[in-house]
Amino acid sequence: MQEATLNSGAGPRVSLDHPTLLFSSGSHRVFWLGITDETAFRCNAYMVCDGDEAILIDPGSKLFFSQVRERVAQILSPEQVSGMVLCHQDPDVAASMTDWLDVNPEMRVCTSPRTRVLLPHFGRRDFQVHDTAENPRLDLPSGACLQFIDAPYLHSPGAFATYDSAARFLFSGDIWAALDLDWSLTVPSFAEHIPKMDLFHLDYMGSNLAARGFVKRIEDLAIDAILPQHGSIIQAGDVPAALDYLREIRCGTDIVYAALDD
Repeated sequence: MQEATLNSGAGPRVSLDHPTLLFSSGSHRVFWLGITDETAFRCNAYMVCDGDEAILIDPGSKLFFSQVRERVAQILSPEQVSGMVLCHQDPDVAASMTDWLDVNPEMRVCTSPRTRVLLPHFGRRDFQVHDTAENPRLDLPSGACLQFIDAPYLHSPGAFATYDSAARFLFSGDIWAALDLDWSLTVPSFAEHIPKMDLFHLDYMGSNLAARGFVKRIEDLAIDAILPQHGSIIQAGDVPAALDYLREIRCGTDIVYAALDD
């Protein structure tokens, strides 16, 4: 296991053979679980551990289930995973849901109503649900919590982000995702990272209105890192620029129907 954390001077040391510890304080730890595919569409899976709770964030596709399970097994028994957060229904985020339910059928699935209605199409209907619209907060044994923040049309109507109050991390799903063959765990230069985010956002995100609306919901949070499902982690110093990126972006229907603004 890689022990340096995001908030240490050295920063995290990454090995694709081991989970990487991103945050540790008391009983609260956050890990990047390490997907090894060398493609521009690299997927990130994370896990939050707090007391007897172990919660997967964006557990990923069936293609990489065995890899993610092996990383989890280096931290704790996979049967101890108590929950998973599915920020939307795309298979690269959620398809391994059924595999994880085979590991622990009592695992809670934290998701939105619009996402929940689609999840049985992965092949399983019998699962416990934490409804993020009805209960936008999941309290953890340490007193920390996961806060679920709606992000409609970025890009799914039921999309949401997850804020970890202890680590002050924002798990953003597809928001701030990037496509990048020259990948690193953290963003080395935000200015150079913008074209890599554009490759994803211009096509997949709904509109500037949706992006600005989401920023209004999170701009008062203390955010020490943004952890997207694709691409690289955005660290604290670049968070203001990341918010400005969403405020200014023209994407989705802004581009497809640009002639209607004339």
